[in-house]
Amino acid sequence: QVQLVESGGGLVQPGGSLRLSCAASGFTLDYYAIGWFRQAPGKEREGVSCISSSDSSTYYADSVKGRFTISRDNAKNTVYLQMNSLKPEDTAVYYCAADPSWRETIVVVATGVDGMDYWGKGTLVTVSS
Repeated sequence: QVQLVESGGGLVQPGGSLRLSCAASGFTLDYYAIGWFRQAPGKEREGVSCISSSDSSTYYADSVKGRFTISRDNAKNTVYLQMNSLKPEDTAVYYCAADPSWRETIVVVATGVDGMDYWGKGTLVTVSS
């Protein structure tokens, strides 16, 4: 069964850090670009970051640039999102998604259009004092 499972969410104070994980089962992440997305209550889904399968090229939304870092460990079939200097406006459910096309992944992350072959069910991040 093909699955993406996010973990690592939780409650953190403003200025704190969390590391999210996106673990794949039933398929190998080596050949997939991975995107991270988030959706806050009452808001549209927003693309956060993505990483290519081949040379680990990365893309970040302006809202997280300099604070979030995406990385992948193909040996563990896992992609990570390190989130530092968290702000209350980062509060959302965070999702990871996989697609074999780096071009499509960037388009989906950057523009919010539908796409990506596989999606996880999300993990909640709450930034609050």
